[in-house]
Amino acid sequence: MTNGLDTSRSQMEALFRAPEPEVLAGLLPAATLDAATRGRVLTQAGLILNDLRAAQDTGWINRFLHEYRLNTQEGVALLSLAEAYLRVPDSATADLLIRDKLGDADWKAHSGKSSSGLVNSATFGLVLTRALVAEDGGALKGLLARAGEPFIRAGVAAAMKMMGSVFVMGRNIHEALDRAAKPENAGFTASFDMLGESARTREDADRYFDSYRNAIEAVGTSPKGKAHNISVKLSALHPRYEVANAAACVPELTDMIRELARQAAGHGIGLTVDAEETERLMMSLNIIEGVARDPKLKGWEGFGMAVQAYGKRCRPVIAWAQALGASTGNKLMVRLVKGAYWDSEIKKAQVEGLSDYPLFTRKAATDVSYLACARDMFDASHIFPAFAGHNALTVATLIDWAGNRRDFEFQRLHGMGEGLHERLVRQEGYSCRTYAPVGGHRELLAYLVRRLLENGANSSFVHQLADATVTEDMLLADPATHIKAVEGRPHPAIALPRDLFPGRINSAGLDLNDTETLAQVMTAISAPTTPLEAAAMVNGQPVT
Repeated sequence: MTNGLDTSRSQMEALFRAPEPEVLAGLLPAATLDAATRGRVLTQAGLILNDLRAAQDTGWINRFLHEYRLNTQEGVALLSLAEAYLRVPDSATADLLIRDKLGDADWKAHSGKSSSGLVNSATFGLVLTRALVAEDGGALKGLLARAGEPFIRAGVAAAMKMMGSVFVMGRNIHEALDRAAKPENAGFTASFDMLGESARTREDADRYFDSYRNAIEAVGTSPKGKAHNISVKLSALHPRYEVANAAACVPELTDMIRELARQAAGHGIGLTVDAEETERLMMSLNIIEGVARDPKLKGWEGFGMAVQAYGKRCRPVIAWAQALGASTGNKLMVRLVKGAYWDSEIKKAQVEGLSDYPLFTRKAATDVSYLACARDMFDASHIFPAFAGHNALTVATLIDWAGNRRDFEFQRLHGMGEGLHERLVRQEGYSCRTYAPVGGHRELLAYLVRRLLENGANSSFVHQLADATVTEDMLLADPATHIKAVEGRPHPAIALPRDLFPGRINSAGLDLNDTETLAQVMTAISAPTTPLEAAAMVNGQPVT
């Protein structure tokens, strides 16, 4: 079975930055629906859309995010304020930030535009705030200088905390367990994620590790917690989780995850390793394999991993997980997600001048990848499939493929996708797990911004669902048909890094997160050459 793992790794290497049309050509057959299946899927998707729209009518946060989309000046201002406000250390800086972000935007243009009274009330508050903080505030400005700023500051803080609470299950694990047990979450299990986007110091990493241990203990010993599990973010557990430091961080992280896994296994609950940026994929697979092969975990099938469908290597990662499960004799839970870091991954490849992107540039291409990988997961004997997402067409397709099977689960993000799974869980016997972040207001910032970006993106299904100009046919368009129509070509607005600048070729960079390239660089640096000769050695070009 080692051969299966090695074969999958070779395929990952070949696909890492392969041309998009070549990768998609291998995925399309598995993602293409015949006419009869497409008809059934559309019928099921129509029912799900009805459920989603009914839920949206009762949720003000979706309508607020739709009113202040990220293609508006006001939406960007609110996103910027959410990203920074709760960690501002002093009142004077907080007041300057509010004035900067809210003082110039045209909030009046949104007055009375929403069907939600709460959203319109929030808009009125923003109009009033702009009048108070703008440079041309007149008499109101003078009033503000004497008494208004503390009140506005308190209001903004309350608004940011309220928005954060929509996406975060609780400030601590006990509060999250209580909330998960409330009637509105009946029938759903949870995967608790202790918020910590990335450790900067050893002290950070130790604190996050303790929070995971405490969470496992709390969930494992609570009568409310036996069906729930814990999600772990590797970058939160090590301040130098990077390819250049792999020799040190991979063994250390393997030991840490092994300790957490043994603790979780002892309580009979699950533990899932979250996905991170593509550059860390191979390191994370080494860590996961090291833990999965622990003899003390034999017979425990609560260990899992998340895989991102927007990555070109996603399908061989699924094959790798199947091979690992077969070699250990344990099923591995695999959470298939669309992907969490698209914007930053694209920008990083452009900044570094790399040969191609490690992920797809079209949303439809990611959907094709997701469906192809989902088929493989249904066919895998040593994978327990978990399908995360909020797209009605994707869910309907999975339901059709599953038939009478119930040995898998759907997953969704807390605060998103309400209405998508409720009927399926409570009336039709499907399982759904809510990915539930846990943490205080200062810890939620990076996560909150990711969720706001996801909700506000034009390509987001959640965003499109709330847009009256997007028809049902557009919402349920077949991604495979679209990709075939464009022959798998990348998005025309996203040039390759070499083609970013009109009239000239961008300088080529070195992918220092590729182990082979990094080894070449280290060899070149240690050789007795000039810097110019060293660079030429790495790029494989003769020095003239």
